[in-house]
Amino acid sequence: MSDPQDVRHVARDEYLATVKALADEGYAMCIDLTAVDYLELPQRQLPEGAEPAQRFEVVVNLLDLGNRRRLRLRVQVPEDDATLPTLFDVHPGTEAMEREVFDMFGIEFSDHPDLTRILMPEDWVGHPLRKDYEIGRIPVQFKGADA
Repeated sequence: MSDPQDVRHVARDEYLATVKALADEGYAMCIDLTAVDYLELPQRQLPEGAEPAQRFEVVVNLLDLGNRRRLRLRVQVPEDDATLPTLFDVHPGTEAMEREVFDMFGIEFSDHPDLTRILMPEDWVGHPLRKDYEIGRIPVQFKGADA
C-alpha cells in the first residue's frame, strides 16, 4: 500500500518557485497553510537532504484534483528571520491562512496584500501560538454574580 500523501521538505529560498512549479504540474488547490513552533524540539531529526531544523516550520497542503494526489510541503523558518514569500499570487485562497499564521506565530509573508491580524485585536501584543507566549487570564464577569 502506498503512502496517501507525499511529503517534501523545501528550502526556504526555493519555496515560492516550488509552489509555482507544482501548480503547473496540477497542484491547483492549496487546502491548508499553517505553522508549527518547535521551540522545545530544536534538535529534531529531519530527513536527509532537508534544510537544518529551525524553530518554526510552515506546512502547506496541496491538492491535484485531476490526478487525485496530495502533497505536503514543509519549510523551515528561522526565528531571527521569520519570513516567507506570500503564495497569494499562485493560490489566492491562502490570503486568510497566511494572515492567521502571521497573527498566531508572527511569521511574515512578504508581498502579502493585507498582512494584518485576523483573529486577535489589532492592538494585541504578541503571538498566542508561540510556545514562549505567556499564558494570561481574562477575568469573566457573569451577569448577576457578585463581583
